[in-house]
Amino acid sequence: MFTGIVEELGTVAAVLDQGDAIRLTVRAVTALDGTQLGDSISVNGCCLTVAAIDHDDLGSTWTADVMQETLEMTSLLGVQPGDGVNLERAMTADKRLGGHLVQGHVDGVGTVVRRSPSEHWDVVEVSLPRELAKYVVPKGSICVDGVSLTVVNVGPDSFTVSLIPETLTRTTLGSRAPGDRVNLETDVIARHVEKLITAYLPGASA
Repeated sequence: MFTGIVEELGTVAAVLDQGDAIRLTVRAVTALDGTQLGDSISVNGCCLTVAAIDHDDLGSTWTADVMQETLEMTSLLGVQPGDGVNLERAMTADKRLGGHLVQGHVDGVGTVVRRSPSEHWDVVEVSLPRELAKYVVPKGSICVDGVSLTVVNVGPDSFTVSLIPETLTRTTLGSRAPGDRVNLETDVIARHVEKLITAYLPGASA
């Protein structure tokens, strides 16, 4: 479980193609503080398991195995060495929940449609798969590339968010351009509520 508060902007150090999977190596500092093999780290909102930790003259790296299904369902498909990635370690029970409850399970991939810079923030519009639109509401929460954000407006196939300078500086969202793909995770509470009430709706099977 995560909070959507990015701890560090890491850098992809290597991508090893294994045919039906990749081994993704990421250079990091904060994300490796206290981290052990088997721990979970969110990479652009995708929960990955630490399979190796290494140290070299440039610092420290960690490696995760990313299977084909994950690649097909997320924007990690096509990631290249040198790319920046948002990193967050799994939350602990005594940690402040500064964002919202995030599982690190990507629901779908959106695309940056447009961004409108202003003096103190950017308004960014992101495309939204229609099947996910019902879970997104104005002033509600959504996770974009691992970043917990508050929704401004919602349409049938897109939504907008406002990015403050801190978010623009400390995450990949500061450099995402129209056409770039981003991982989306909707509010898990909304999805659970839908499942619970569906059984009581007319026409539901016993």
